[in-house]
Amino acid sequence: MKPETRNSKPESRIGYGFDSHEFRAGIPLRIGGVALPHDKGLGGHSDGDVLLHAITDALLGAIAAPDIGALFPPSDPKWKGADSVVFLRESLDRVRRAGYRLSNLDCSLILAAPKIGPHTAAIRQRVAELLSIPSDCVGLKAKTPEGLSLENTAVAHVVVLLETAGKISASRKSRKKAGARGKKR
Repeated sequence: MKPETRNSKPESRIGYGFDSHEFRAGIPLRIGGVALPHDKGLGGHSDGDVLLHAITDALLGAIAAPDIGALFPPSDPKWKGADSVVFLRESLDRVRRAGYRLSNLDCSLILAAPKIGPHTAAIRQRVAELLSIPSDCVGLKAKTPEGLSLENTAVAHVVVLLETAGKISASRKSRKKAGARGKKR
């Protein structure tokens, strides 16, 4: 049986990303590119930003690219303590080179502490800035790991929707026009 071939690329693609890190004393906590006050940070070879890592993997997965571990291997000392923004920017660049743009993303964080609620707006805004999309295209929810024995762990799940570059531009323009019409009322 021959695999199906396409004459053109799909108009949209969906990607899913997951990451988890253990809390460790003596390091700063960064989630979504935002420094959060807490007595522990997330361990990892890089800065341990669980949310940016999951977003990176979701973007890469949507275009069937290698994952974050293959592109930025923890065995390479070059990435020790690296800012996760570097990984995110590389994945976004690969998405653009593949002819796609990020339409929106939906993120779920699972952690016992710190409480994310007071920081949700700042995290959404920072993620939107890093991805060059409006903040209303960044969904962010925080959950506690009730009864799951994850008190010392942070987990992130992310789903992204990519659309071909031309389609996303047209849909954002129509959304802006609709918003402008609504303001005139």
